[in-house]
Amino acid sequence: MTDQDDCNVAIAKEYFRRSDARDPRLMELFHPDLRFYFPKFGIGHGPQSVLDMVAGFAGQIEAIEHDRDDLLYVARDPHVIVEGTSRGRLNGVEWDGGRTAGGRFCNVFEFRDGLIARCHVYLDPDYTGQDEARFRWGHDGREW
Repeated sequence: MTDQDDCNVAIAKEYFRRSDARDPRLMELFHPDLRFYFPKFGIGHGPQSVLDMVAGFAGQIEAIEHDRDDLLYVARDPHVIVEGTSRGRLNGVEWDGGRTAGGRFCNVFEFRDGLIARCHVYLDPDYTGQDEARFRWGHDGREW
């Protein structure tokens, strides 16, 4: 990796640290022209869009934490791709990526001027598997 790749990975790691800590300084990591994507939310523009997405979970997510020690980082300036799992509790039901259907994710970051200019999050927002009708293959004991 190049020095710039190292810098970008450090910012991505800080994104997950601040996100898990619900640190309001998370917003400092975003470029003013941020393009943000989250499933079922769509594409938002600007740092405020991250707060708008989070507001959609208000009163439902009781806890969330990314398994930061096990995240896979792939960097090629200006991009960093991060794959991993999360765990938490939504409406009283717990999930644990890798043990339950929900909790696996992949984020694609793009950096500009030392800030996150693009963050696209790919995951199933049905963290707790309550959308049973669309589990097309059922729950037959396969590893999640």
